[in-house]
Amino acid sequence: MLIVNIILDLYSAFNRQYKLNQMKKIIASGVLVLLSSVAAQVYAAKDFLNVSYDPTREFYQEYNQAFGQYWKQRTGQEINFKQSHGGSGKQARAVATGLQADVVTLALANDIDEIVATGQINKNWQKQFPNNSAPYTSTIVFLVRKGNPKKIKDWNDLTKPGVEIITPNPKTGGAPRWIYLSAWGYALKQPGGNDAKAKDLVKKLYSNVKVLDSGARGSLTTFAERGIGDVLLSWENEALLATQGLGKDKFDIVYPSISILAEPSVAVVDKTVDKNGNRNLAKGYLNYLYSPKGQELAGKYYFRPRDAKATAKYAAQFPKLQTFTIDKVFGGWAKAQKTHFVNGAIFDQIYSEKN
Repeated sequence: MLIVNIILDLYSAFNRQYKLNQMKKIIASGVLVLLSSVAAQVYAAKDFLNVSYDPTREFYQEYNQAFGQYWKQRTGQEINFKQSHGGSGKQARAVATGLQADVVTLALANDIDEIVATGQINKNWQKQFPNNSAPYTSTIVFLVRKGNPKKIKDWNDLTKPGVEIITPNPKTGGAPRWIYLSAWGYALKQPGGNDAKAKDLVKKLYSNVKVLDSGARGSLTTFAERGIGDVLLSWENEALLATQGLGKDKFDIVYPSISILAEPSVAVVDKTVDKNGNRNLAKGYLNYLYSPKGQELAGKYYFRPRDAKATAKYAAQFPKLQTFTIDKVFGGWAKAQKTHFVNGAIFDQIYSEKN
């Protein structure tokens, strides 16, 4: 009987130990699954959407690669970049009505202010980054056929009979508003210039418009690939891109006597990043535009850098040009938008008379 009891005790002890070992294995497996899940959440690539305007496609393609490497080295986090490009005004309205961008990099401040009005971007956005949140500048130039057969040299030449102009629509794009205001400002700065004479010049200019595309890249395609028009009113960087490679035998760039200092703007979309946890990433992304690498890439893709070193490196590709600012000539974007571009304002009046 004693032997039987000993055997039963040994069996019971063995059984308890076996169950304990099984339980340990189950717990260990559970911990591993939990840790793997946490690690996956930490290191899974984060989706990140930059909603931008037309002529930044090539720039942000390389910029995203550079920033992605920088951010991974710094944080271990990989980024799944997504880009959206189009006319700046149209892009702003898309974000204002629901497109969940992490950041916007648009052609002008007023487009970002339209998103501010919906409560998605904080009102003090221009104070969040240097230079009023405009990391580089550009201007407006004329792209003409090789040899400039229509002898276009300045804004007043665009009003001559028989000149066919390609330009985007100020109602949908950012570049065309800079273009329109450049022409208006030129007229104001001529001897005896005033608003009446400026309106007359701009009216004559738009009467010569052959195609009014929705955005700058569409206008470039119309002019360069479809062969329509005598002159494209263009961002400087788009014109410089068009004259590279095979384009150098097809097009020339004409710098007018005076143009506008265009300052494309950037902002974090606060409502989106607070929802998806991307605030630090979004701030890092836009701050990197001001870094030596970001400024060097801006110059590489024909935007005028703010950084002195990058400016010196690319000085040869940017002729010196007399420019004016929207603040000094038009009282800022809010006033210019209301006077010229809202429904029923001066542009609508001018263009409806053409049709």
